[in-house]
Amino acid sequence: MMSKTKTYQQPDEVISLDDLKRFLWDAATHLRGQIDAAGYKEYIFPMLFFKRISDVYDEQFDGYVDEGGVDYANEQVKDLAIHIPDGAHWDDVRRVTENVGQTLVQAFIDIEQANPARKVGGRMVGGLEGIFGPKDGWTNKNKMPDHVITTLIEDFSRYNLSLSHCPADEMGQAYEYLIGKFADDAGNTAQEFYTNRTVVQLMAEILQPQPDESIYDPTCGSGGMLVKCLDYLRNKDEEWQGVHVYGQEINGLTSSIARMNLYLNGVEDFSIACGDTLSAPAFTESSKLKTFDVVLANPPYSIKEWNRTAFEHDKWGRNFLGTPPQRFADYAFIQHILRSMSERDGRCAILLPHGILTRLGEESSIRESLVKTDLVDTIISIGKNLFYNSPMEACILICRSSKPQVRMGRILFINAKDWVVRENAESYLTPENIRNIVRLYESFSNIAGRCQVVSNQQISENNFSLSTVLYVQNQVSEKSSCFEELLSDWESHAKKLNDSLDKFMKEI
Repeated sequence: MMSKTKTYQQPDEVISLDDLKRFLWDAATHLRGQIDAAGYKEYIFPMLFFKRISDVYDEQFDGYVDEGGVDYANEQVKDLAIHIPDGAHWDDVRRVTENVGQTLVQAFIDIEQANPARKVGGRMVGGLEGIFGPKDGWTNKNKMPDHVITTLIEDFSRYNLSLSHCPADEMGQAYEYLIGKFADDAGNTAQEFYTNRTVVQLMAEILQPQPDESIYDPTCGSGGMLVKCLDYLRNKDEEWQGVHVYGQEINGLTSSIARMNLYLNGVEDFSIACGDTLSAPAFTESSKLKTFDVVLANPPYSIKEWNRTAFEHDKWGRNFLGTPPQRFADYAFIQHILRSMSERDGRCAILLPHGILTRLGEESSIRESLVKTDLVDTIISIGKNLFYNSPMEACILICRSSKPQVRMGRILFINAKDWVVRENAESYLTPENIRNIVRLYESFSNIAGRCQVVSNQQISENNFSLSTVLYVQNQVSEKSSCFEELLSDWESHAKKLNDSLDKFMKEI
């Protein structure tokens, strides 16, 4: 059997991050020919999570045995964050040679049922219900015969994934690496599964989450944005475990992956809901949306299949700027996020298609209303190719419910389109570029060709277009502007000229 040729980790050996990444990807590629690449995540993530919680459980149990013996350990493990019932441990499944898929699924079910969510402060926190995702594939012997599952189990058995052998930050990095590899290998677009983590880091650096604040992502995907916000605090050696984490994701498997991601990053205080944020927001209080200190999101770009009629009569009052056109739901997500910001010091960062800054029609009047609310703080234009298998150019919309006095009535425009490094078919923001953009944001000043503070009055004189190239004279490269944006700018200027002529003719 294949396991005879495998090398196994020594008892006291700590797995390196590179080895962990390599081992995880090798385990995934053993499924080639058995299932499509798009299905890897359905099997690899549950196995990784199962092995991790089993190894951590053993590590904690052994520690209690050293403290006070087996009976003492049996009592103490009842209070662990994750409980593994008898017969549902990794080693129990590993010993089985027939109907392995059925045994594995039963272990998943037992663990999920033994770890319900708990109610804290009126909300449901944590819990493993459904965390292992769909289970039908494991018991389909044509798709996953016993020898394939056994090989996968032996792959994961090569390493001890306990906290001492694989710390939470290392596990989190490996998990994020796997998410990116799956998105790339399966050909998923950015909005379906993965957002470039350097962009997410930039958003977190700008929002500066604080200990004990609440963080919310209404389209959380695999949970990477939420994790990055916590990383911001961890990297500064600040208290992060008191942060309250919330997320909603429409895809059932992906929402499970987000919950695994948070657990594997050492986060236990979180509430991740599965559902459609626009049609059924999960976090509400009485007749209003629940509000949060920090909101960040990468909503699905310009979706056309959504319930516009329901949003037009939204009972949560999210269409306060107007109802977006059927073909572009972007401003529906924007309004949901703005309504989800705390009135005290709420702030948000939203990664969006560049078209939301300039598109005409119904969005033009919504954009006008948005500017007049004075919620918009900064608009950052970033470069193309920052997403897996997508050349799309995007922008980051920064809003605040309570802007500092110096920023009131004005918006900072930042041109960072050229601050993207492309290497080995991968584009990213370097740490230096992230620092530079954050400095520009914090300076709130004018730098030729790079950033400009513009009054809301000036924006109204440009028909409320929020195009960066309209306000920041691009000395770097005009070629980076897409044709659609230039056309929209031309139309905006043309309308402004026509309005002026009409006014002049009336005066005559």
